[in-house]
Amino acid sequence: LTAASGGPLIQHSLVAMLQLAKRGVLSPEKIVDKMCHAPAELFKIEKRGFIRPGYYADLTLVNPNISWNVSSENILYKCGWSPFEGMLFDTRVEKTWVNGNKVYDQGKFDANVRGKRLLFDV
Repeated sequence: LTAASGGPLIQHSLVAMLQLAKRGVLSPEKIVDKMCHAPAELFKIEKRGFIRPGYYADLTLVNPNISWNVSSENILYKCGWSPFEGMLFDTRVEKTWVNGNKVYDQGKFDANVRGKRLLFDV
């Protein structure tokens, strides 16, 4: 099989939620809860989903003042397309850290940074 797995949504999920916050539909706190806290609690993922001592530093820095369009040139999915193509967002992800290591910076990934296996408290 050569098809990429999953749906092409994760790259734009945070900026889509932040777009709703700018429109007053969701609060930033609700977005953090739904995208970080709730998944970690629901799936009982150890040391994830919160900024706390002893937790892994999985963080994203966004610029709330940059407008940009989703286009084939900036889609990072292996499948090469997005249901958000052509959409204008008012917030852009600038940097991302996984386990405290910068993995994404201004459109470029560090291929040397790898994640860790998730541990579940079952």
